[in-house]
Amino acid sequence: MGQRRWIWLLIAAVAFEVLQLTAGAAVMSVDLGSEWMKVGVVSQGVPMEIALNKESKRKTPTAIAFRDGDRVVGEDAYNIGVRFPTNNFAYLIDLLGKTIDNPMVELYRQRFPYYDIVEDPVRHTVVFRNGEDLYTIEELIAQILQVAKGYAEDATGQTVTQCVLVVPGFFGQAERQALVASAKLANLNVLQLINDYTAVALNYGIFRRKEFNETAHYFVFYDMGAYKTTASVISYQLVKDKATREVLPVVQVIGVGYDRTLGGLEMQIRLRDFLGKEFDKMGKTKNSVFKNPRALAKLFKEAGRLKNVLSANTEHYAQIEGLLDEQDFRLLVTREQFEKLCEDLFARVTGPIDRALAASGLSIELMNQVVLFGGNTRVPKVQEVLKAHIKQELGKNLNADEAACMGAVYRAADLATGFKVKKFVVKDAVLFPIQVVFAREGDSAKMVRRTLFGAMNAYPQKKVITFNKHTDDFDFSVDYADLDSVLSKEEITNLGSLNLTRVSLKEVGKKLNASLASDNVVSKGIKAHFALDDSGLFSLANVELVLENTVKEEEEGPLQKIGNTISKLFSGNSDDDKATVTEETTKEESSSEQGEESKPEEPASNVTNAENATAAEGTNSTQNKTEQIKTVTVRKQIPADIELAFVKPLDGADFESSLAKIRALNEADSSKKRRETALNALESFVIDAQVKLDEEEYASCATPEEAQSIRKSCGEISEWLYEDGIDADAETFEKKLEEVRSVAHQVYARHWEHKERPEALKALAKMIEGAEGFLDKARNFTKESNTEKDVFTQVEIETLERVIKETIEWKKTEVVEQNKLSRNTAVRLTVKDLTDKMALLDREVKYLVNKLKLWRPKVKPTPPPKVEKTKEGEESVKEEPVLEETPKQTEETASDEPQEKQTTEQDEDVINPSKTEESSSEKHTEL
Repeated sequence: MGQRRWIWLLIAAVAFEVLQLTAGAAVMSVDLGSEWMKVGVVSQGVPMEIALNKESKRKTPTAIAFRDGDRVVGEDAYNIGVRFPTNNFAYLIDLLGKTIDNPMVELYRQRFPYYDIVEDPVRHTVVFRNGEDLYTIEELIAQILQVAKGYAEDATGQTVTQCVLVVPGFFGQAERQALVASAKLANLNVLQLINDYTAVALNYGIFRRKEFNETAHYFVFYDMGAYKTTASVISYQLVKDKATREVLPVVQVIGVGYDRTLGGLEMQIRLRDFLGKEFDKMGKTKNSVFKNPRALAKLFKEAGRLKNVLSANTEHYAQIEGLLDEQDFRLLVTREQFEKLCEDLFARVTGPIDRALAASGLSIELMNQVVLFGGNTRVPKVQEVLKAHIKQELGKNLNADEAACMGAVYRAADLATGFKVKKFVVKDAVLFPIQVVFAREGDSAKMVRRTLFGAMNAYPQKKVITFNKHTDDFDFSVDYADLDSVLSKEEITNLGSLNLTRVSLKEVGKKLNASLASDNVVSKGIKAHFALDDSGLFSLANVELVLENTVKEEEEGPLQKIGNTISKLFSGNSDDDKATVTEETTKEESSSEQGEESKPEEPASNVTNAENATAAEGTNSTQNKTEQIKTVTVRKQIPADIELAFVKPLDGADFESSLAKIRALNEADSSKKRRETALNALESFVIDAQVKLDEEEYASCATPEEAQSIRKSCGEISEWLYEDGIDADAETFEKKLEEVRSVAHQVYARHWEHKERPEALKALAKMIEGAEGFLDKARNFTKESNTEKDVFTQVEIETLERVIKETIEWKKTEVVEQNKLSRNTAVRLTVKDLTDKMALLDREVKYLVNKLKLWRPKVKPTPPPKVEKTKEGEESVKEEPVLEETPKQTEETASDEPQEKQTTEQDEDVINPSKTEESSSEKHTEL
């Protein structure tokens, strides 16, 4: 019992620690767009909200810049990019997971020709060169995520290590793996990569739960961001969960269409080029703006501002001071000119909706509404084209900038521990079909293709493929399938590698031959288990050889079962001694795809009664046993070598190198921040000390020698700061600050004493007054003054009286002596002395108060009942009357105990004893 009690105590302690950790959990979501980044947070006591950046804004530019050893992110990086465009890196998201020869990389070079982009020699991905420094896309995005992490921690006041990241739905395996690697570099655990339209649909649904029922409601969510445009068909429906029988709302993606290069960035680039050509036409300088990176960056910034203004105005002036060769630029641009520049882009606006409806198999008439989100849906021409195409009003009741981020943070709270949210089932859809390709056994020339995850299949899900005909080691590959039916040729090229994984299975023949050497063993094929998780990441879980072994098993009769049960009670045998091969009684968890020539798979567990078993039962009936033939499923793991066919993820030595680089940058930033903080503290203290010595309030607390020493020290530090100390490190600044503080310490301490002493004296006087009042009332609770209320002894009363008297006398003496001293001499009556006296007085009073709270009146013994004889001669017990306590009792009817209770209640208003005294008195009265 003692050991068990200790175990339960240990479990309780561990559970308490877990609950404590859970209570302090905080998670975040990051909508890492091409142009802007939004950070959502949720923690205990903090509802879902957007974390503000250091400028107190709700969104931050997705940009990072390096200049003169400094690293900045967001607005500061954007400002540096105007003056030094090659030092600022932005619009990085679509370069994730791309090789150097990808068409999207070439498009990026055309849009921003001033970047120096080189190839990673090992992974063949994009690397930015800035002087002698090289930065991969994963490293740059990891540093931006670190800043987002800092915003989340500042908003919640807690450490954040878990997140949900918003990604474009058309991201393939390479892009998703690269983003997860970036988050890992930023010390973030990715709970899920959620598609942007799925996050928006979730955010839309959680605030409209009551509007949905068992009938599906269909919506189209149209997003035009900076880099791309997507449209998704979403259904909302209430569905009963088969396991819990609970009716839950379900949001499901049933159709998606997108245009990877249609967005606000392309409009801004065209407007930038238009303004540049107009400036060159003016002939203000012989140089072209297109050959000057700084001038091109200025035009790009102005084009962005102009695009936003023209969304609300029909015309506006573009104006830049000192655009090139100190020449100003000013030009009137109309909305009509802007729309003509982007005429072919507006013609592509309806394409994503049409493709999404085609993928869903539904018509636009079945849609409840087309809901807009994304910053560039505010462009009037975009809304005009959409409205004419769908012939209905557009939904604009969604926060176009923050909807995806808020939906993702709701999902983060659902996935993380420590949060309880209303369940909302999310089912995403596969955009790019995935298939398994393998050679037919005995005919390597003919390839067999089996689809694993078809287009618009819901995920997350798992699949199993059974290879029935292979008896030796073989290979198979996993590729994208049938992309021609869902993508254009240009988009297939943008996708990159169409091959995902190549798998080589080992020891197939060896394990198969060894297993079939036994009698009654049949091979059921080689099963490969695949998974597509909720982040859209594909993986091969495991490969196993499945065998069925037919065995005879003796079934015990009733008497034999009872005998074995009794014997087990007195033996030490346990279930741990059984064989590891167990009978499989459940079917495959996921669906099964078979090879080309495979037969339908037999049940995993099959129990049959053969004729021989019947005969054996009759033969062994005298032994009270029967024989039964059972089929036992045996699974043996097959080793598999997995080789990724797409862009090599950032791992191993490359990951460690990137991590070391980021840590070095973080340490440099910390050192810089520490130096700036120490320098500001030193400068502030020196200036503040010089100003205070000119004020009478502080000057009166310093002797002439002290004042001269402080001024001299401050003067020397001021000269040092602007001469030799300009390049000093943080440690030197901190030492200088301690030196000057030590010189001015005595003066500041005296000033503080003189300033705080009056308040401390008032507090002491108030405490003395309260103690004297308590003492007057306490004298009535001694044995000498009231025999029934002997709470305090005479010694205790005299002790309190003595302490009060000594405190009063000490206070008067010390105040007089202190007033004789000047302000610049050593302080006689300190604040600490006053607080010590208050503590002594408080201790004595609290001792008596607590004793009063614990005191209980003495209870008189109840007399025994009297026995009287009745007229019939029977004895009866006559009980004494019990006085019931009433709210008010008169002096004529009250007994001793109620009088004690009444006296105590009268004294409550004077001495304020605790409530426990009243409840205890009631209990004594009842007894």
